[in-house]
Order: sequence, then C-alpha cells, then structure tokens
Amino acid sequence: MSFFHPFRDHRRKALELMPFPMKWSDIIEKNVSCYQGLQATERDHLEDLIKVFINEKNFEGCGGLIITDEIKVTVAAQACLLLLNLKHNYYDQLVSILIYPAGFKIKQAQRTAIGTISESDMAVSGLSSSGGVIVLSWPDTIGGSKNEQDGMNVVFHEFAHQLDQLDGVMNGAPVLGSTSMYREWGSVLSTEYKQLREDVSRHRHSVIRAYGATQPAEFFAVVTELFFEKPVQLKRDHPELYEEFKEYYCQDPATRKE
Repeated sequence: MSFFHPFRDHRRKALELMPFPMKWSDIIEKNVSCYQGLQATERDHLEDLIKVFINEKNFEGCGGLIITDEIKVTVAAQACLLLLNLKHNYYDQLVSILIYPAGFKIKQAQRTAIGTISESDMAVSGLSSSGGVIVLSWPDTIGGSKNEQDGMNVVFHEFAHQLDQLDGVMNGAPVLGSTSMYREWGSVLSTEYKQLREDVSRHRHSVIRAYGATQPAEFFAVVTELFFEKPVQLKRDHPELYEEFKEYYCQDPATRKE
C-alpha cells in the first residue's frame, strides 16, 4: 500500500482544514455511544478523519434506501474510530459502502453428510469483501452504534475485516509493526481462539461471543467489537488478549470507561 501521493495528500490536508459541520457533530453525539469517552484531542482528530473518509468513499443506498448525512456520518465515525491512532491510508482497498434498509441474505455453501454441496440463504447484517465493498444493514448499524452494552457492532466488525485483509489475506492477523509483534500476536490469539472454541463446544459462557469461534478472521473482528464496546470486561476476563489489541490499535478504551 502506498501512503505517499502529493495531490491526494494536499486534498486531504485541505479537507482537514475545513470546519466540521455542526450538524455532523449533533449526529455523532446522538448516534455514536463510543464517542462519549474520547478526549478533546481525540475528537478533533476523529473529525478530521471523518471529513476525508466521507469525501473519498462512495455511499450507495440499496432497496430504496436514500443515503443521508446521518447514515454517512454514523458509519464514518465508527469506521474512523478504528483508525484513530493507526498508521493507515483510509481503508485504501475500500471503494463503496452499500447500505440496506434491513438485514439481507447471502448464499452460503455447505457440505452435506453424504459429501454433496448445498446452498442456503443466510441472513446477515453486514458483509466485507476483498473487492472494495462493504455492505451494511442500516437498522443494525444504528442499533449497534447507539448501544455499546451488547458488545456487538456491525461497523466495527466489517471494518476490522478490512484492516485484516490489508496484507492480502483475511486470517485474523492484521498488518503489525515487527516480527516480535507477529510472534506475540500469534501466540496469544491462537491460545484465546482455541479456548473460545472449547468454551463454545462445552457451552461455557464467555464475554467473547460464539461467532468468533468460527474462524480466526471472525475472532479478530468479534474481539474488535468487544475492545471498543466492552473494554473493561474484555480486559478483566482476557487481559493478555486486551493488551494485544491495545498495542495494535494504539488505544486504551478501558480508560475511557473509568
């Protein structure tokens, strides 16, 4: 990924210097619960990220949904919160964000007991593709954005997948800063992922929801949701896992809850 591009960087600087619309601030205050704990400098930086993000990404309404400032700002604020302290290029592989007025269905292939492949419709609230597209259900987006008590947030989840695949593969290991970080990340997340799979198989409670046990990529996305929405519980129950995410995102959201 290339971070240096003179014309683009000049345009981004110009966008950052523009005042943040008061209407957008009102939307974030109303819709994005995780915004409340940010410090003033973090809020200022987040606003700069939002201005660039909205300018560069294409938002498209599907199923008759009309794209409004509320939709764009609500999605952008959460997507950019993940980027707050990362070295990043605004999810450069992402081109379009498709928003549906309700949940939608995708085809899922499954192998039957006799070895044949069957397809079924699976209801989902979000989808992240490697082809430059994220698909979101607006009711699930706004619901997850306003409620951080459930530890579920479709925007955090799908944009975590975008971060995961920046190295070309979605495998639960985003781009890290050093070999030692990869080694520690692999050790901790492998152990925690195996533990979650065992907890799910034995029907034991975990603050990490069961969907994270389906594959490492989903584990990373599910824990990202928890890291930003229920960081105190994650830190209490899984301190080593919390530290890995704290080091990756360069944020400590548990302190925002104190």
